Amino acid sequence: MTTADPHLHTHDHNFLGSTHDDNARRTLWVVALTTFMMVGEIVAGTVYGSMALLADGFHMATHAGALAVAAGAYAFARRYATDPRFSFGTGKVGDLAGFASALVLGIVSIAIAVESVMRLLKPEAVDFGPAATVAVIGLAVNVVSAILLSGGHHHGPGHGHGHEHHHDDDHHVGHGHAAHKDNNLRAAYMHVLADALTSVLAILALLAGLFLGWSWLDPAMGIVGAIVIARWSWSLMRDTAAVLLDTTDAHLSEEVRDCIEGPGDARIVDLHVWRVGPEAYAAIVSVSGNVVADVVRARLVPVHELAHITVECRTSA
Repeated sequence: MTTADPHLHTHDHNFLGSTHDDNARRTLWVVALTTFMMVGEIVAGTVYGSMALLADGFHMATHAGALAVAAGAYAFARRYATDPRFSFGTGKVGDLAGFASALVLGIVSIAIAVESVMRLLKPEAVDFGPAATVAVIGLAVNVVSAILLSGGHHHGPGHGHGHEHHHDDDHHVGHGHAAHKDNNLRAAYMHVLADALTSVLAILALLAGLFLGWSWLDPAMGIVGAIVIARWSWSLMRDTAAVLLDTTDAHLSEEVRDCIEGPGDARIVDLHVWRVGPEAYAAIVSVSGNVVADVVRARLVPVHELAHITVECRTSA
């Protein structure tokens, strides 16, 4: 039996995205902007009696909390990126925060819908002019926040190392040219977009009430916004849950299989491919045939998304 060099087990598992720190700074700025505008819209909505504006303000309040969670997730992931207690690093902390944000978005959409229906059934007086002015300011803040968060597409390097015989672990096989989503930043961006949507709908409703007397449009726009936000929430929840549950990427798995089995001298008997960070996937490959681990790793060089690989070779007698 071959004894592995203990020094080859000292590698870290830092699978944070290449723009992790930049995204963290962007998120902190947006937290500050959102909190500032949140207070203004809640106060204005209460004073002027606008459901659309009040809904936007409370909606923004939940977003401020969710964005703060996103900022905290970035800080936590960076602090513990190389902590050996986390077997595959902290690259999925952002997905956990994103899932929580998706739940918040869903709850917000329900709350807005319920309150809007109540306002339709029992209309209240609205001071349309001043409320519309505050909504325009809120939209401007949302646009600035969206610009701050718009740099979420990025490319990143893998991490490499390996050891011989039964389990060859973590060989760098990629050049990192494939872009992957940072679901934490995506969640923050989606919260900002939801804020922008409710601001736009509020402005339309308030202007219609001011110039056309359509007071019913204010709560009606709240319902429309709730439906759109609910759809965004479901999309984000579905994608982050898939990462948290280590869902296999079918396309990537097929690419791995083609690379290893293509020459015809090896067969994959067990394969696991899952995401461990915004720009990184891990794979555990068990191969049967007349090949050694170095050959398997060499064949996987074109699979740029893989940052951590464990190879088990069952060499034929």
